[in-house]
Amino acid sequence: MVGASLFFYGWWNWRFVFLLLWAITSNWVAGSQIAKQLHAGSNQLARNWMRTAIVGDLVLLGVFKYYDFFAVELSNLFGGKTAIPLLELTLPVGISFFTFQAMSYVIDLHRRVIKPMPMLDFAVYLSFFPQLVAGPIVRAAEMAPQIRNQPDPRRVASGEAFHLILRGLFKKVVISSWLASSIVDDVFSNPESHSSQDVLVGVYGYAIQIYADFSGYTDIAIGVALLLGFRFPTNFDRPYSALSLREFWKRWHITLSSWLRDYLYIPLGGNRGRQADTYRNLLLTMILGGLWHGSTWNFVIWGFIHGLALAVERMLPNQQTHPVIRWFITFHIVCFAWVFFRADSLSSAIDVFRAIGSSPSSLELSSAFAILLLAGMLMAQFFPHSKSEDVKQWLSKQRVLTQGLAFGFGLVLIDLFGPEGVAPFIYFQF
Repeated sequence: MVGASLFFYGWWNWRFVFLLLWAITSNWVAGSQIAKQLHAGSNQLARNWMRTAIVGDLVLLGVFKYYDFFAVELSNLFGGKTAIPLLELTLPVGISFFTFQAMSYVIDLHRRVIKPMPMLDFAVYLSFFPQLVAGPIVRAAEMAPQIRNQPDPRRVASGEAFHLILRGLFKKVVISSWLASSIVDDVFSNPESHSSQDVLVGVYGYAIQIYADFSGYTDIAIGVALLLGFRFPTNFDRPYSALSLREFWKRWHITLSSWLRDYLYIPLGGNRGRQADTYRNLLLTMILGGLWHGSTWNFVIWGFIHGLALAVERMLPNQQTHPVIRWFITFHIVCFAWVFFRADSLSSAIDVFRAIGSSPSSLELSSAFAILLLAGMLMAQFFPHSKSEDVKQWLSKQRVLTQGLAFGFGLVLIDLFGPEGVAPFIYFQF
């Protein structure tokens, strides 16, 4: 499994395999020392090893992902008088995901939540290829028992796995790629050349595109892991049905939001102490969560919007606002923030808002089909039991040969309905 995972990662760029191997080795050694010192009663030494491992992971992430960003900003701050050399390094795909998993391992060891993993088991955990490059962020407490017990190859949940993979491919290849090529990319690349209605549809379209793209990938990752005998946690649960920002983050990228809660928000103080401290912790957590996605001011603003909205929700008194109004406000705050997430720069995001506020004109880019698709995808968020679940139940009851034929037929249909060419997964860049 380790060999397959390293081959998978090295196919993109073989040089970064050594980076992944370093992350595996350094965090395993630190984890072993943490467990050893805790067993000996040396809590301070264990804490020092944990801090060393975390600093090492953050340095790894910081050099590749944030060094050039801060170098440019510091140079601008001093009016260009201080010339800080740029590294212009290629961002290793998936580095944000495997460094977060590595940090959760050493922190959980120090908290005595888990026991140290054997070297080979830890290597499988950190390099496991289905979720290596774009999540979900799996914790050692979830993965270690499954590696240790070794899945029974005679009891593979193939029906459920095929269903997840097909559902994920449909979301990505058909819905996400079609929205990107038909509406979203054109709107965000040149918003002033489109009508205000088209730009607004493009913003809504991106909200659906990123959901279909990212949840589609995690469906595929969870399905492939199931074929290998591993069960991953759910990463999405109809997020656009949320009636508050707090609920949204319980449904969107669940493994990241729970990671930020357990390893950042709560250690900062959480909601303990004064209300002002809670608001500060929310803002810091979401701003850092925004920076985790990328080293631009747009991601900082995106995180700040969510942090501010979460803080405002806590400030407002509990009142019986109609659920439709709560959903409408929540959904549009999310869409407003997505503009900064998608735009190439702050000025590009402003151009999008300026285009929305321009004089209305006739629809040019958007079609009735596109609007119906967006409406249908939003409506589907409110139905917990979908037809795809019926497909899963049916597939799970069939023989393996029937499952294979159905899977192949599904692949052909997806290929037929999907547009020419498929854009890379959005979260590969993080």
